Amino acid sequence: MAVHAHPDDESSKGAATMAKYVSEGVDVLVVTCTGGERGSILNPKLQGDTYIEEHIHEVRKKEMDEAREILGVKQEWLGFVDSGLPEGDPLPPLPEGCFALEDVDKAAGELVRKIRAFRPQVITTYDENGGYPHPDHIMTHKISMVAFEGAADTEKYPEAEFGQAWQPLKLYYNQGFNRPRTEALHHAMLDRGLESPYGDWLKRWDEIQRAERTLTTHIPCADFFEIRDKALIAHATQIDPDGGWFRVPMELQKEVWPTEEYELAKSLVDTSLPEDDLFAGVR
Repeated sequence: MAVHAHPDDESSKGAATMAKYVSEGVDVLVVTCTGGERGSILNPKLQGDTYIEEHIHEVRKKEMDEAREILGVKQEWLGFVDSGLPEGDPLPPLPEGCFALEDVDKAAGELVRKIRAFRPQVITTYDENGGYPHPDHIMTHKISMVAFEGAADTEKYPEAEFGQAWQPLKLYYNQGFNRPRTEALHHAMLDRGLESPYGDWLKRWDEIQRAERTLTTHIPCADFFEIRDKALIAHATQIDPDGGWFRVPMELQKEVWPTEEYELAKSLVDTSLPEDDLFAGVR
């Protein structure tokens, strides 16, 4: 089970990993916490389209349907409302009724229902910083941590209301946007005389002194990078197919960094680090 904040997050974080496991017969469910209703239209080719602006929830749902089919996963909505990304100094208050303002235990209960129905051995989500500090990403982390424990807690979430108890065995944080990968691709581009899209990223990370995460798990999935990119392009309002996401040649990506990375946050089984399989210790 991959728990994500918005439609498109599943295609930009761990998509090749999911496609790999689907190809091996693993049952994969994406749980999307919000509808992405307050997401900006980031693809300049679609900006100013009145229909999209007025029907953004419907459009993003259709994009999610297409990406789901491309990845071969199942997908369900948790039903919360996008909080938007507050900007300004000071930051404006979050909109009333949004996901990030929900009661954590109550919102986690909705995820508990999904966990108990699907019964995953492994869950992936975001770290405590959300991967980046979007309030919905941080809230996704919070409810995932509560639900990982709560799915087995029949006192907190009684079976009569939330379904039969289930305990997932492992929980991971997506860490695909990590410094070692970014530096490796950056230098590989420069070495080949190509313009790297990662120079500004690395400068910003230096400026904010971004803390490095522990990468415990490297999933070989280069054969599924094309599927990942196709799913990402399906989110047309969010992704410019001519943008920075796709400036690193595919063959270079496969040669220099053929894996996706995770941080093992919780495990109820014995495993040896580093891992090359989310199911290490479970199989």
